[in-house]
Amino acid sequence: MTMPAWRWLQALALALPCLAACSGLPVIVPDLRQTAAGPPARLEGARGPLSSAQSKAILDRLESRAKNTNIFERHLALEEAIVGSPLTTGNQVVLLQDGPATYQAMFAAIMAAKDHVNMETYILDDDEVGQRFAQALLTKQQQGVQVNLIRDSVGTLGTPAAFFQRLTDSGIRVLEFNPINPLLARKGWELNQRDHRKLLIVDGGTAFLGGINISSVYSGGSFGKGTRKRPDGSLAWRDTDLQLRGPVVAELQKLFLATWESQKGAPLAARHYFPPPQTVGRQVVRAIGSSPDEPFSQIYATLLSAIASAETSIYLTNAYFAPDPQLLAALQGAARRGVDVKLILPSRTDSWLVFHAGRGYYTQLLQAGVKIYERRGAILHSKTALVDGVWATVGSTNLDWRSFLHNHELNAVVLGAEFGAELQAMFERDLAASDAIDLQQWRQRTLDLRMKEWFARVWEYWL
Repeated sequence: MTMPAWRWLQALALALPCLAACSGLPVIVPDLRQTAAGPPARLEGARGPLSSAQSKAILDRLESRAKNTNIFERHLALEEAIVGSPLTTGNQVVLLQDGPATYQAMFAAIMAAKDHVNMETYILDDDEVGQRFAQALLTKQQQGVQVNLIRDSVGTLGTPAAFFQRLTDSGIRVLEFNPINPLLARKGWELNQRDHRKLLIVDGGTAFLGGINISSVYSGGSFGKGTRKRPDGSLAWRDTDLQLRGPVVAELQKLFLATWESQKGAPLAARHYFPPPQTVGRQVVRAIGSSPDEPFSQIYATLLSAIASAETSIYLTNAYFAPDPQLLAALQGAARRGVDVKLILPSRTDSWLVFHAGRGYYTQLLQAGVKIYERRGAILHSKTALVDGVWATVGSTNLDWRSFLHNHELNAVVLGAEFGAELQAMFERDLAASDAIDLQQWRQRTLDLRMKEWFARVWEYWL
């Protein structure tokens, strides 16, 4: 979820003095044409790094199920060099659709916690859903389970201080990420850097990540006959999360603890944050965290690499689409070389600036052969990608400048045809609930829409 307009206007007012000084666009990623062969990808399992032979056997198994593509050979070595975090095997991955199913799984995991609960979120609203989470966390803290919470300062701007004070008073460690008030800053004050990650880790063994914040806007389902609305009459939100178990959870735990340390949070209570990893499935997963403190967005770089390596299909679902020139060129290039490129984007949104900025690119994408669809009957908030049916990612990263340059983001990359088939089935369900954008009809859109696109494009770097 992007923040409501009033939140951004308040934050943007503070950022205006630097607009004039920020006219140049930085280089986001290294030149991906420099794809010199590197060492083969290595995997880690429950007992540590696998041998070269074991890693090759697993990757060969995955590749054998990837028909008509050599994405593994072309992509994995480059991804390894870009990201640095290990590919982990022996994981279980559960694809979660929309808020109700995700919250149910999260609550079950929290209530089963024995040692600790680590939670990181952009938005935590003081509403029915937020109160349910608060009560669950309070209950576990009272039972002796240590709860640690990172909440973004801008994302929780509308949540009363008393909401968090109640948690703090119970013993829950609450860390405000990059406080808006510079007097409260624990490190260099950067208003525009935000923590957009959504992460829940329970006992170091189960993790959740994706696009779902803690808010009642997710209380309705997004599929069904006609338009599914929430009890208050507003449209339901369509989003996607993952539930992960296995060795990859330790990599997510490292990212959470690194954020806590970088924000100079108070020392955490000693807990078993890294229990012995267990082999619980067959999925191969890489955790990728991006930060504006790095030279470039690791998530963005590996997505561009996957798009450049694609041979058969690229299926993207994303809530906020305002592509930079590199992503735009990558999508157009893939379509022109015969790859089936499909984008599912919103028809309704909570951020009209990003919405119209993205629409300003429709004509050139459609001309290149990219197929664009707009999801009807729901507020689309998913951030997923599937390349050649075997390279998949789900996470918090939008396809806009804010995610690529200014936000701390978190994604999981899952390799293999098994999970790819699940994500493709979800994509096809969304596709059936979407309307195709026709190039000729789009060219006849009204002057009013064109003016909104022009205005939004002026601001897209800051959206």
